[in-house]
Amino acid sequence: MFENGQRLVMIGDSITDCGRDRPVGSFAGLGGGYVSLVNALLAVRNPDVKLDILNTGISGNRVTDLRDRWQADVLDLKPEWLSIMIGINDVWRHFDRAIGDQVEVDEYEEILDSLIVQTEPAIKGLILMTPYFIETNINDPMRKMMDEYSAVVKKLADKYDAVFVDVQAAFDAYLRHRPTQSLCGDRVHPNLTGHMIIARAFVRAIS
Repeated sequence: MFENGQRLVMIGDSITDCGRDRPVGSFAGLGGGYVSLVNALLAVRNPDVKLDILNTGISGNRVTDLRDRWQADVLDLKPEWLSIMIGINDVWRHFDRAIGDQVEVDEYEEILDSLIVQTEPAIKGLILMTPYFIETNINDPMRKMMDEYSAVVKKLADKYDAVFVDVQAAFDAYLRHRPTQSLCGDRVHPNLTGHMIIARAFVRAIS
């Protein structure tokens, strides 16, 4: 799938950021989360394929923030491959911010679609990762809303023939055997095990 020397940009929120270097995380500065683990897993699987992986995640970002920095943090970096995981904060702000602008699901779809449209001609491949909520009760209000935003990601992955990474499904499989508390305390920011779940889902999807 990937070819030697190609560049993969991975953009998103705090889950992608995870302490990466500024202005762009690369090599040893990819952060302490799934991006570093993806880099390691791909290197182990195909040591003959050396990828230039760049991390441009920023904590707290919503899809509107990605739109505002898209030129500098995606297009100017000229990747062959692009991975996007965004939506957690778009949903979370509905629950922890009583006032202020909210990104509704239709706006989320419209913006994400527009970013893909302007980027797709310049890249070889697109990887779309669902947002997630580490909660087994699908009727939990935040989990229910997160699933709506995840459905948008699946819809766009089908529309643009992108690689689809169902991160929520990967967490759900784990949670059939172990509790949420084994991964995190806030149902959003995972420990290393949680980041490995994301990284494994990513590698399996691109395979």
